[in-house]
Amino acid sequence: MKLGICGSGQLSMGLCLAARELNIKTVILSDDIDGPSKNLCDEYIHFNKKEKNKIIEFAEKIDVATMEFEKFDFDTLKIIEKYKKVFPKPEINLLVSSRKKEKDFFKSLGLPTTNYIEINSIEEIIKNDNLIPGLLKGDFGYDGLSTYELNSLDDLKKYKIKFDNNFILEKKVDLKKEISVIATRYLDGKINIFEPFENKHKAKILRETIVPADISQDVYEKAKDFTKKILNNHRYIGTMAVEFFIDKEGQLLVNESASRPHNSGWITTHASNSSQFSQHVRACCNLEFVPLKKIKRGKMINIIGNEIINYRKKNFSSNEFFFDYKKNEIRPGRKMGHINIIE
Repeated sequence: MKLGICGSGQLSMGLCLAARELNIKTVILSDDIDGPSKNLCDEYIHFNKKEKNKIIEFAEKIDVATMEFEKFDFDTLKIIEKYKKVFPKPEINLLVSSRKKEKDFFKSLGLPTTNYIEINSIEEIIKNDNLIPGLLKGDFGYDGLSTYELNSLDDLKKYKIKFDNNFILEKKVDLKKEISVIATRYLDGKINIFEPFENKHKAKILRETIVPADISQDVYEKAKDFTKKILNNHRYIGTMAVEFFIDKEGQLLVNESASRPHNSGWITTHASNSSQFSQHVRACCNLEFVPLKKIKRGKMINIIGNEIINYRKKNFSSNEFFFDYKKNEIRPGRKMGHINIIE
């Protein structure tokens, strides 16, 4: 069987390694001529979205397709879908890539979110100053990109905001902690849910993920129930991550979702009997459902920018597992690798 993977970054690396363990061949389609997963797949197709012939070539080589990130070109996915199944459905990517549509979707399911409103101008921010302190968030942002922290209207002077993107203004939460829940839904509707992960950020980038999260049983059960509701409503196939806020009063709020394996889920490669990547491959390829079991406690630490230089020279203990994304260019704020530390 051949699994097509759209995208060639570090999450694609995880999918390639998981597929290899399951005796699944992988073919990658990427607009990066030398993506990190190039040396881990069985075949690599470099393309640009105007090259329809290469997209069709990719589709004809595979049995089923998936993607490593939700912002992969939608039109390309729809071409592939004419030839082979694509999991998750490309339309889900459009929803999770829109801040407003995604929040509206959560609300339609009766799930609690932050207070928010769509914003198209500075004037609309001033008019809705009841949402300040708040965060102005644009579509297609990640690791803090297209996100502006507004503690007062005076903060608007600090930024040169171009409203060439879709934005929401979101009321800031009196935050206790952030958690993520990663789950996989199979073709027959069965769902596997990993124990919630506790996430710590620095400069708007995930720095550390801890398993298990230090949360109450009530919050644990609610987070699982909310995640199931989202997956089932989407009729989702594959692995999805749902991020939550817990405020100082203990209220659980749905923040956002990712229609793919997630950065916080790298810890599953050593803390669980089956990783998030293995689960995603199993679901997309309609393989046997394997119930999850946590086998270790531990944490994952992201390696950012030039921190990777020292990690590449370091000697590691037997409970430390270093993973280098082998990206060609080191940039400030760029995820270059991670380390899992198991207790």
